[in-house]
Amino acid sequence: MSSSDTAQIAAQGRLTIETVPALFETGLQHLSRGDLQVDFSGVEAVDSAAISMLLGWKRAAQRGQHDLRVVGWPADLLSLARLYGVDELLPLHDD
Repeated sequence: MSSSDTAQIAAQGRLTIETVPALFETGLQHLSRGDLQVDFSGVEAVDSAAISMLLGWKRAAQRGQHDLRVVGWPADLLSLARLYGVDELLPLHDD
Protein backbone atom coordinates (compact mmCIF):
# COMPACT_ATOMS: atom_id res chain seq x y z
CA MET A 1 0.00 0.00 0.00
CA SER A 2 1.57 3.25 -1.11
CA SER A 3 0.87 6.09 1.34
CA SER A 4 0.49 8.62 -1.48
CA ASP A 5 -2.41 6.62 -2.93
CA THR A 6 -4.01 5.88 0.42
CA ALA A 7 -6.81 7.88 2.03
CA GLN A 8 -6.41 8.39 5.77
CA ILE A 9 -9.07 8.57 8.48
CA ALA A 10 -8.34 9.27 12.14
CA ALA A 11 -11.29 8.01 14.19
CA GLN A 12 -11.84 9.81 17.51
CA GLY A 13 -14.10 9.60 20.52
CA ARG A 14 -16.82 6.97 20.67
CA LEU A 15 -17.53 4.39 17.96
CA THR A 16 -21.07 3.40 18.81
CA ILE A 17 -24.39 2.79 17.11
CA GLU A 18 -24.93 6.57 17.15
CA THR A 19 -21.62 7.57 15.55
CA VAL A 20 -20.66 4.64 13.32
CA PRO A 21 -23.06 5.26 10.37
CA ALA A 22 -21.43 8.53 9.31
CA LEU A 23 -17.89 7.15 9.66
CA PHE A 24 -18.90 3.98 7.82
CA GLU A 25 -20.16 6.02 4.85
CA THR A 26 -16.97 8.10 4.80
CA GLY A 27 -14.89 4.93 4.72
CA LEU A 28 -17.01 3.44 1.93
CA GLN A 29 -16.53 6.58 -0.16
CA HIS A 30 -12.75 6.33 0.21
CA LEU A 31 -12.74 2.60 -0.51
CA SER A 32 -14.73 3.12 -3.70
CA ARG A 33 -11.77 5.14 -5.01
CA GLY A 34 -8.75 3.40 -3.52
CA ASP A 35 -6.91 2.18 -0.45
CA LEU A 36 -7.78 3.29 3.08
CA GLN A 37 -5.86 3.51 6.34
CA VAL A 38 -7.82 4.11 9.53
CA ASP A 39 -6.17 5.14 12.80
CA PHE A 40 -8.20 4.18 15.88
CA SER A 41 -5.68 5.45 18.45
CA GLY A 42 -8.00 8.37 19.32
CA VAL A 43 -11.00 6.12 20.02
CA GLU A 44 -12.23 6.15 23.61
CA ALA A 45 -15.08 3.61 23.54
CA VAL A 46 -16.68 1.12 21.15
CA ASP A 47 -19.68 -1.12 20.83
CA SER A 48 -20.57 -3.90 18.40
CA ALA A 49 -21.41 -1.34 15.69
CA ALA A 50 -17.66 -0.74 15.28
CA ILE A 51 -17.14 -4.44 14.50
CA SER A 52 -19.93 -4.33 11.91
CA MET A 53 -18.37 -1.24 10.34
CA LEU A 54 -14.97 -2.91 10.03
CA LEU A 55 -16.46 -6.03 8.46
CA GLY A 56 -18.40 -3.87 6.00
CA TRP A 57 -15.27 -1.94 5.10
CA LYS A 58 -13.37 -5.17 4.60
CA ARG A 59 -16.05 -6.46 2.19
CA ALA A 60 -15.99 -3.16 0.27
CA ALA A 61 -12.18 -3.23 0.06
CA GLN A 62 -12.21 -6.79 -1.26
CA ARG A 63 -14.91 -5.97 -3.82
CA GLY A 64 -12.93 -3.01 -5.11
CA GLN A 65 -9.59 -4.82 -4.83
CA HIS A 66 -8.32 -2.13 -2.46
CA ASP A 67 -6.31 -2.41 0.73
CA LEU A 68 -7.79 -1.61 4.13
CA ARG A 69 -5.33 -1.03 6.95
CA VAL A 70 -6.40 -0.31 10.52
CA VAL A 71 -3.87 0.79 13.13
CA GLY A 72 -4.08 1.92 16.75
CA TRP A 73 -6.57 -0.73 17.83
CA PRO A 74 -8.19 0.04 21.21
CA ALA A 75 -8.09 -2.89 23.64
CA ASP A 76 -11.88 -2.94 24.00
CA LEU A 77 -12.34 -3.25 20.23
CA LEU A 78 -9.92 -6.18 20.10
CA SER A 79 -11.76 -7.73 23.04
CA LEU A 80 -15.11 -7.47 21.27
CA ALA A 81 -13.67 -8.92 18.07
CA ARG A 82 -12.29 -11.90 20.00
CA LEU A 83 -15.55 -12.33 21.92
CA TYR A 84 -17.52 -12.48 18.65
CA GLY A 85 -14.90 -14.74 17.04
CA VAL A 86 -14.18 -12.34 14.18
CA ASP A 87 -10.69 -11.13 15.10
CA GLU A 88 -9.21 -13.38 12.38
CA LEU A 89 -11.41 -11.64 9.79
CA LEU A 90 -10.35 -8.09 10.64
CA PRO A 91 -7.42 -6.14 9.14
CA LEU A 92 -5.27 -6.14 12.29
CA HIS A 93 -1.97 -4.26 12.21
CA ASP A 94 0.31 -3.55 15.16
CA ASP A 95 1.86 -0.28 13.97
